[in-house]
Amino acid sequence: MSQMNRRRALQLLAGIGAVGLVGGCGSDDEDSTTSTGAPIKIGLIAPTTGALKPIGTEIVNGFQLFLDRNAGQLGGRPVELVVADEGEDARSGQAAVDNLLKQGVLALTGVVNPAVMIAIRDAVEEARVPLIGSNASPASLQSVVYIWRTSYVLNEPGEAMGAYLGQELPANARVAILAPENAGSRDVIAGFRNGFGPDDQRIAGEVVFTDDTVQPGNSTYVADIQQALARNPTAVFCFYSGQAAVQFVKQLRRTGYRGPIYAPGFLTEGAVLGELREQEATGISTALNYSADLNNTANRQFASDYRKSFNDSPTTYAMASYDAAQVLEAAIRLAGDEPSPQEVNLALGRIGQIDSPRGAWQFNQSRTPQQRWYLRSVQRDGQLLSNVLINELVTLG
Repeated sequence: MSQMNRRRALQLLAGIGAVGLVGGCGSDDEDSTTSTGAPIKIGLIAPTTGALKPIGTEIVNGFQLFLDRNAGQLGGRPVELVVADEGEDARSGQAAVDNLLKQGVLALTGVVNPAVMIAIRDAVEEARVPLIGSNASPASLQSVVYIWRTSYVLNEPGEAMGAYLGQELPANARVAILAPENAGSRDVIAGFRNGFGPDDQRIAGEVVFTDDTVQPGNSTYVADIQQALARNPTAVFCFYSGQAAVQFVKQLRRTGYRGPIYAPGFLTEGAVLGELREQEATGISTALNYSADLNNTANRQFASDYRKSFNDSPTTYAMASYDAAQVLEAAIRLAGDEPSPQEVNLALGRIGQIDSPRGAWQFNQSRTPQQRWYLRSVQRDGQLLSNVLINELVTLG
């Protein structure tokens, strides 16, 4: 990334409501890319303030990396990337989308909070502007025409882990399930029960729902954790991300629990591991659609370029946003000389397979990826804790 683009990216993440960002210079082997059309405007919705900002940073970085590698273009057209602050709730997310739609964007992307995705559904569908979501999608989001996702549906990480544990845990195991009280958690838990076996006595206990907050305190979860551990479980399954994940793991370990923890990959994704001590994170296994150490050509290049640009390992958030840019690149090329949002949306259904860092995938009928899921384990990798790839779990979607 050029010095100017680096400065602009930092400005975007400083919390200014909506700022234009023109894609930067490409990599050395792509400097000869020639623009063949008029500039286009893409709107990116991501938290640039608040507790969800680290995930928003990853989403901005992933999309920007694709632009940097492709001379700031999508489909042969210069891109003005306009980032609007999603904030922490549905109301701020709705305001961000309204802002971008008024600016006449060709397409939208991003969205971190599943509650925001539900809140903006009608606005996107009525505007007839395609949205390529790059994070969690609620299972209740059905029968949409203009909303596509390069991430996953929330029941899928639970189902992938449930199917694995149903086979791996002994017959006398008992699993405690904890999650924040929200619709996304219910999707994850429904998937977990479906994969594990809904009538399996090993997961027969009631779910312990905790406070639904993105900024928990040092004792927010203690009483709920003690309630769950009173059943003497042999394993814990949970669903948290960001600062909630950090606090949940710390408070769980503080109670003295040293058994295995299983979860969707967000529990240890991104900045979370940097805030956990080795004795807190060891023993955590997660299911996710991506691991930075996947050994395929697309990921080797993506992960290398990401580390060079941002001095950090890529996450599933960055990868899904990078793929959102790949998807738009293909669709805009297919849409013709003067693409409209409606023509881009039609083209999205014709792009076929994506050569992704996660492995090849394609959209299914519900406009979400048919993709592989992977088992990862927190282990020391050199001086750092990392989510180390163990094996492939299942293909879902």
